Amino acid sequence: MQTSSIREWDRVWINANIATMVAGGEPYGNLVDAALAVKGERIAWVGSAAEAASKAAAHNIPVEDCRGLWMTPGLIDCHTHLVYGGNRVEEFEQRLCGVSYEEIARAGGGIQATVNATRAAGADSLLAAAMLRAKRLMSEGVTTIEVKSGYGLELGAERRLLEVARELGRRLPLSVKTTYLGLHALPQEFHADRAGFVDRASGPWLEELCAAGLVDAVDAFCENIAFTLAETEKFLRAARRLGVPAHVHAGQLTDMGAAELAAEYHALSADHLEYLSAGGASALAAAGTAAVLLPGAYFTLRQSTPPPVHLLRQAGAAMAVATDCNPGSSPCTSLLLTLNMACTLFGLTPQEALSGVTRNAARALGLEAEVGTLEVGKRADFALYRIDRPAELCYNLGANPCVGVVRGGAVRPHEALIAA
Repeated sequence: MQTSSIREWDRVWINANIATMVAGGEPYGNLVDAALAVKGERIAWVGSAAEAASKAAAHNIPVEDCRGLWMTPGLIDCHTHLVYGGNRVEEFEQRLCGVSYEEIARAGGGIQATVNATRAAGADSLLAAAMLRAKRLMSEGVTTIEVKSGYGLELGAERRLLEVARELGRRLPLSVKTTYLGLHALPQEFHADRAGFVDRASGPWLEELCAAGLVDAVDAFCENIAFTLAETEKFLRAARRLGVPAHVHAGQLTDMGAAELAAEYHALSADHLEYLSAGGASALAAAGTAAVLLPGAYFTLRQSTPPPVHLLRQAGAAMAVATDCNPGSSPCTSLLLTLNMACTLFGLTPQEALSGVTRNAARALGLEAEVGTLEVGKRADFALYRIDRPAELCYNLGANPCVGVVRGGAVRPHEALIAA
């Protein structure tokens, strides 16, 4: 139980079963027949429903009766490429006819195809499409998302993507963290000047976007079809000089040592990690770098080497889970479906998976002091589900049991999101 003065309550939710997701103690941090009180945007109290009902009645505090619903922290999708133009359904067909992801990329498709469509799209159309994707995520209880750029690959287009991502956070009851994915792919116009592109992405472009207040973190795709360790390190070094935290796309197709590089620079997260050594897992754990698992991309690309979850467990690395929503390898706007994939494809337990979209996802975004668990002092972001136990969120395929969402202490108009 957590306590505070009754004067600090604006509203209280009673008769809930609460998966606080606080580490230790009961599985999922469960509190049965519980209540949660809010003051302003913050959680003011967590404890028994009977005690909360008595105090609320004595002090005339508004009460919401959850009638046995399960409450979890607001879900966090900590790795998305939500803002982009066009789609890549043609490549989906090609892959099903035997063409590999690498072959498509080397032939000028893949990321470059989306770059072309995104550069041709205006801010209004990009925003409209991204809002639809965001609302689908929100309807399942998502209250925080990370949005990467990386489909512009030149300063003006990258700025537009980050501005659209910022606008999402202004237009929707949703917290948005922006990531400048400066090293995503080499654009066609720089094929003869690879070093020049890396110099610009790591230098004046990064500096200008940071100065404009558009960058919460940076990211780089360190892979044999993308950027080398040396190029990635140059980019990370530039970000560190500016005081900007980092993520790294690491080990999706090969083990190039990208996880170790992410750990060396104390990145917030290393993402994908299908190819990861024991040394890499240990390095991530020692650095406090979250391992973000992306089963949607693994599923869509029909990969056969899952991340070595046993190594991450042994090392004690924090494992997060995200949709990787993007047009090429994971056109997924369901974090609940992603939870099921994390369990069935990667072997996570339901408790590990749900921790991966709450507590550990917050850690992957540097937000663990703000969100991810239901504790006094944290932002009052939570979702209500009509389920019998928390594991059910990882169990059902295609179901959405979310019946209510509160963000920053304010009830979100859930029906409108479902209709969208």
